[in-house]
Amino acid sequence: MQTKTQILRNVIQNPETVVVPGAYNALTARLIEEAGFPVGYITGAGVSNSMLGLADIGLLSFKEIVDQIGYIADNTQIPFIADGDTGFGNTLNVFRTVRLFEKAGAAGIQLEDQVFPKRCGHFTGKSVISKDEMVAKIKAAVDARQDDNFVVVARTDARAVYGLKEAMDRSIAYYEAGADVIFVEAPTSLEEVETVAQSLKGYPLLLNMVEGGFTPQISRAQAEQLGFKFVLYANAGLRASVFALQKVYKHIKDFGSTANSIDQLITMDERNRLTRLSELRTMEVKFSE
Repeated sequence: MQTKTQILRNVIQNPETVVVPGAYNALTARLIEEAGFPVGYITGAGVSNSMLGLADIGLLSFKEIVDQIGYIADNTQIPFIADGDTGFGNTLNVFRTVRLFEKAGAAGIQLEDQVFPKRCGHFTGKSVISKDEMVAKIKAAVDARQDDNFVVVARTDARAVYGLKEAMDRSIAYYEAGADVIFVEAPTSLEEVETVAQSLKGYPLLLNMVEGGFTPQISRAQAEQLGFKFVLYANAGLRASVFALQKVYKHIKDFGSTANSIDQLITMDERNRLTRLSELRTMEVKFSE
């Protein structure tokens, strides 16, 4: 039986382009798995939005994301890449972050070259560390992993600060430092997306889709034609969840009941199935005998 890191490594080596949705807790991770996706992503923005009720501006703590990784890994069989932001500090912090992400059950980590405190890649006002400092962080991450199949995703936010050429130069340096996947954040046009694909041809590339963000929406088929390995939808699930909650809460407030919105709710049986009530009751009986 393959480990989660082996599964993820095989996905990278397979020529097919893979769509990767984002989870922000164990239940959404299970839904990703049930939908048939081979890989998921643990979104730092989603965890910050859902757990803290706050924007993705570097407020999420190391322990908070590690806890979510553990909950998700314990409840799913597919591999998840976890958002490691800036690595929570310098090279030593990166080393510890990789060790504990791996121990918690992540199959890979994404690290970015922003200055801490970071912010969402599709927010304005970003700053980046030097290329050499990020290269050192990538080397620390590679050295820290105890499983050679654990994947290091290197993200650069330099496009917004210094332009696309600098982002390309950094991407090459990060790959040469040992990163397994390259993630150029927030190209602002189809032409820029094509430039990323052409300039980094042969590299495993990740393309981030943020509805309403800086990057134009591109389908999986288009991304595959360009040569991208992953198409990430980190927060589509969270935004859909919030939209559904807004609708049902407004309905309850307006009408004092859910009577006319039952079709917007999963059934009690479906909720119990997703949360494994039958399995837990079977265990309860077994242990009480």
